[in-house]
Amino acid sequence: MRLIILGPPGAGKGTQAARIAEHHGIPAISTGDIFRANIKNETELGTQVKAILASGGYVSDEITNAIVEDRLAQDDCAPGFLLDGYPRTLAQVDALDAMLAGHGQALDRVLELTVDDEVVVGRLLKRAELEGRDDDTEDVIRERMGIYHRETRPLAQTYRERGLLVDVDGDGAVDEVTARILAALG
Repeated sequence: MRLIILGPPGAGKGTQAARIAEHHGIPAISTGDIFRANIKNETELGTQVKAILASGGYVSDEITNAIVEDRLAQDDCAPGFLLDGYPRTLAQVDALDAMLAGHGQALDRVLELTVDDEVVVGRLLKRAELEGRDDDTEDVIRERMGIYHRETRPLAQTYRERGLLVDVDGDGAVDEVTARILAALG
């Protein structure tokens, strides 16, 4: 199964991606996790990404596409994958389509977790406090939410038009949301 999970920062994508991936026996691929690992390991990519994320921006399509293409080429992705945090722009949708078509593959479903903006802000502020994530200040969170609504939210419509989008209410207990997702995937 080849899946994408969409939703604003703090909607629970990472938590749900891990559960869905385990259920289907596929890897959950988080571009955010890849970027944070590079920052922690102080790689060249990590140095570039750290400054971008600290300001609330997003990493360029060129860098992100290359990282995703490299990851999807790994053997554990042969039976499928779940992408979390990618694509986030229409240009990345086109790049992903080309990557998959080059291997004779296509997406099966795109999940969109919907959560009220103020709920998301509250979740992210709590996460910042618990995990010590310096990229989660209120100003940065609100900037990332604005970018999400302008650039990434329109992808849901693209995937809806393709008949791939499944909307799932992302508010509530983690187990409740997981149950909704698994039911929606059939």
